[in-house]
Formats: sequence, structure tokens, C-alpha cells
Amino acid sequence: MILKNKRIFIIEDDVRNRIVFQMALVREGAVVDFERWDDHMLSRMRSTTNPIDLIVLDLMLPGNRSGFDLYDQIRTIEHLNGVPVVAVSAMDPSLAMPIAISKGLDGFIAKPIDTYHFPRQLLQVIEGKPFWLEQNEG
Repeated sequence: MILKNKRIFIIEDDVRNRIVFQMALVREGAVVDFERWDDHMLSRMRSTTNPIDLIVLDLMLPGNRSGFDLYDQIRTIEHLNGVPVVAVSAMDPSLAMPIAISKGLDGFIAKPIDTYHFPRQLLQVIEGKPFWLEQNEG
């Protein structure tokens, strides 16, 4: 269980993706929390007292909201400022990755994820090594 007791916070609007992410991560021992994007999500994140080891962030959110804008807002929350953030997105990697790198995200994983490799990819980021994957083969 490579992610034993690691707390991973997922911001993903697609229920199917959340289930797939959760199954892959819990299988490796992670404690997973979810947030669906809405107008109150940031206030809930500000009030969380649980430590977070990593945030998984979808880039294409409902209502033409950008995960990049959300990332900027997350970075204003003091207790989340140093938490690594990985974008997991179906957005075109050739467009998304340069923006993610310039903003300071810690990684990018293209959807669909590989459920075996996904926990290992996130562990790499938790350990301080950025991870950038344009295409998953599975």
C-alpha cells in the first residue's frame, strides 16, 4: 500500500472519474476526500482542518470555470499554499501543460488515467518530484 494514510483531496465534477480515482487510490491505502465545484467549495476548503498531502485538480469545470483559476484561489488559502497540486484533465496536454508549468502546478496527468500507475504517479509528486504525463496507455 504505497499511499498508506496519505490524504488526497480531489476536485472533480464527473462522478465516474471520482469513483475511478477513489478506487485506485484507496486500494493503495490513501484517505480520499472529494469536492465538487460550486460557489461554496473554496470556503469549505478554507475551513478544513484535516492535513492534505496532495490535491488532484480537474481543469475543465462546469460553468466555463477553469481549474487554473481555481488553482490560483487555492494558493491564497494559507494552510493549502504548500500542498502539491496535480492537474488530471482531458484538456489538450499541448495547451494545458505549459500553463500548468508556468503557474507552478506540480504535475499533469492526461485522462483517462491508468488505474495501476495513477497512485504511483501521485506518490512521486507527494515525494517532491513533479510528474508530467501527456498520454496514458492502458
